[in-house]
Amino acid sequence: MLNDPRLTAIEDDLIRIRRHLHAHPELRHEEQQTSAYVADLLTRWGIHVERDIGGHGLVGVLHNGRSTRLIGLRADMDALPIQENNRFAYASRFPGRMHACGHDGHTAMLLGAARYLAEHRDFEGTVNFIFQPAEEGGAGARMMIEDGLFERCPMDAVFGAHNWPGIGIGQFALRPDAIMASSNTFSVELIGFGSHAAQPHRSVDPVIAATLLTQAWQTIVSRNVNPNAAAVLSVTEIHAGNTVNVIPGHARLKGTVRTFSVDVLDLIEKRMKEIADGIAAAFGIRAEFAFERMYPPLVNHRKETAFAADVLRTLVGAENVDEAIDPQMPSEDFAFYMQHRPGCYVFIGNGDGTEQGSCGCTIPLHSANYDFNDAVLKPGIAWWVSLARAWLPLHA
Repeated sequence: MLNDPRLTAIEDDLIRIRRHLHAHPELRHEEQQTSAYVADLLTRWGIHVERDIGGHGLVGVLHNGRSTRLIGLRADMDALPIQENNRFAYASRFPGRMHACGHDGHTAMLLGAARYLAEHRDFEGTVNFIFQPAEEGGAGARMMIEDGLFERCPMDAVFGAHNWPGIGIGQFALRPDAIMASSNTFSVELIGFGSHAAQPHRSVDPVIAATLLTQAWQTIVSRNVNPNAAAVLSVTEIHAGNTVNVIPGHARLKGTVRTFSVDVLDLIEKRMKEIADGIAAAFGIRAEFAFERMYPPLVNHRKETAFAADVLRTLVGAENVDEAIDPQMPSEDFAFYMQHRPGCYVFIGNGDGTEQGSCGCTIPLHSANYDFNDAVLKPGIAWWVSLARAWLPLHA
């Protein structure tokens, strides 16, 4: 598939599309122009488009033959609120927003697969090309599902992919079970009583309570969570006071929790509240604790993961497929699809720095200097096409 001249023939067009998307980033819930651009291309290639699913989400629906089997392939479209540092010709034209996570590349790869399959139709069944908004903290996957995605576009299984700096071009990684962590945020408002800093005995000081609470929460992962179950609890914001000679009446803490299982998440949330309430009681202050569960753990289904791994081995060779990558602490709202349909999520190498001309490929995701590697487009398109071809006849 990688050497298919029909794939090579569309590669330059897909690079142009990818760079257009990079130059015109739109933030979560604002992807109106991106959605219209994608829909126009799909329509031009003879693919039916279901629009306005969960906001600016859309699905290209391509059917061929008599098979009633259906597969979903998903790409995300939104950008991040980051000022781009890159100075190449296709850098973001809009201050304060850029494609720093490669969603421009994900969209271009799936468009390439849609075009290829529409032109050649060498499969049996229905392919749903899902173009999702608001992955970056907006739960666009959940919005599409709640807006009737699986009713409007039925599918037996759904697959997703993300570029991954540090993995070589033409290499892939995946694993069964949990592959990415849940994403959760917390905040606590510590309400005491302020005073002159020279008269601390007249205060009920929330700052001391905040510092002790920050330290005490760190014992949850080290002393309550099973050492075999990875978890992260990070306090990332501490706000209190605004001048040197006043003990403030309020302090606020915020942060994130990441886990690979709901059971561990339940434990951490419970212990955080217990410790916050305990420290507040000890200091005579009030603690208002809030915990928000944003994205669940992304858990790959074993049968579909084994199938995906087999397709990848055939495509690029077993030596280029890591089937036991460590679970990754970043989160992904593709997890919501996995709660409703079986499927698998894989990582596609964005470059490990050894390839010629790949000096920027190991720059991390969400960096102002990041750029999707155009060399990933061809193996990415080949992956989607190979997966659709293999899945649909097998289940016809």
